[in-house]
Amino acid sequence: TLHPATGKSVTVDDLAPLLPMALIEQEASTERYIEIPGPVRDHYRIWRPTPLRRARNLERLLDTPARIFYKDETSAPTGSFKPNESIAQAFYSKEAGAKRLSTQTGTGQWGTAISFAAGLFGLEVDTFMVRDSYERKPYRKVLIQAYGGRCHSSPSTLTEIGRRALAADPATPGTLETAVAEAMEFAATSPDAHFAPGSVLNFTHLHHSVIGLEALEQIEDAGYWPDVLVACVGAGSNFTGFSSPFLGKSLREKLDLRVVAAEPDACPSLTRGRYAYDFIDAAGMAPISKIYTLGSQLLAPRMHAGGLRFHGASPLVSHMRASGLIDAVALSQDACFEAGLMFARCEGTLPGPEANHAVRAAIDEALKCKQEGRARTILFNLSGHGNFDMSAYEDYFAGKIENQVLDDAALNDALGHLPSIDAQ
Repeated sequence: TLHPATGKSVTVDDLAPLLPMALIEQEASTERYIEIPGPVRDHYRIWRPTPLRRARNLERLLDTPARIFYKDETSAPTGSFKPNESIAQAFYSKEAGAKRLSTQTGTGQWGTAISFAAGLFGLEVDTFMVRDSYERKPYRKVLIQAYGGRCHSSPSTLTEIGRRALAADPATPGTLETAVAEAMEFAATSPDAHFAPGSVLNFTHLHHSVIGLEALEQIEDAGYWPDVLVACVGAGSNFTGFSSPFLGKSLREKLDLRVVAAEPDACPSLTRGRYAYDFIDAAGMAPISKIYTLGSQLLAPRMHAGGLRFHGASPLVSHMRASGLIDAVALSQDACFEAGLMFARCEGTLPGPEANHAVRAAIDEALKCKQEGRARTILFNLSGHGNFDMSAYEDYFAGKIENQVLDDAALNDALGHLPSIDAQ
């Protein structure tokens, strides 16, 4: 990871103005396990452990010999896996003396989670929400406010970065990359604030490993080891938190395991991106990392799975992909909505648009088992429910869902703006 201005390795001093020291130490830690602090565990008890369920009705509908299990993260207070991380970040920032947090959110799930967590520790929070989602998903904004947070449409007029983006295109739908840059600028110019990243950095993946650790113990208690593991991926905290404990065990004990990262074909970093050094944000404020990227300047097509509308996978996910440890599939919007409704009608929970990608990939794996006559065990992470995404399903029922596929010209143009360090 390199400093965006100097091109040299990022140091502790570079990160100290934005993050508490405990998180900086976790970012570079080589320890296999890091203890969860007592106050964080106390709040986890509100909903953890989450259940591991078997989708028997879905199995019968598909007429597949596969056994389909899912880790149900929808029971978290905000309806998704995000509070695992937000509570940890709020705790460490509070311990370091911060008075407020600044963050970004794609569709509002991270924004609601950090607002919930900030309230638990007496912190204020400002969330920069991608404009497209801010307008399409108004109830996410309301939930952020209900938890005590402030929500700003990004690009906003609160930061220089936001004002420049609006001047360049007043009608812009916004991007997660711009929201990240706004949140970082807001934190950097506020002496009592910390930046609260929702994904990408190593410690965000660490905080979500509680999902995989629980799931590993639960499925072994049920008498199974998964042949196939599936999770959706945008930047990758949900995916890595869920899969890394299984990958570690499979490598140590030489167990067969196929791990599938499910991404949207409108923003397919792992399947069509370049493995290169790139910025995490649109303004070049965040560190440069080697990632599978579509280019940080890419304006990805609008889609309902806004939490996956990010130009690159995290360094950890990218390394796993480059090392051949994981596979990746790119899926269309309509196929994912179809899978989500199939799951809801069988199992009772309506998945969020992002989680629909994992559901679709798991169904496809189960259908392969049917074709091959093989009884594999499939485990996927149901990362969040869709109770605040009814406008997305309303569009699907009205026939307004368009299968947006990333244009080659737009991709090539964005890749042309990669930092020159990649050529060194």
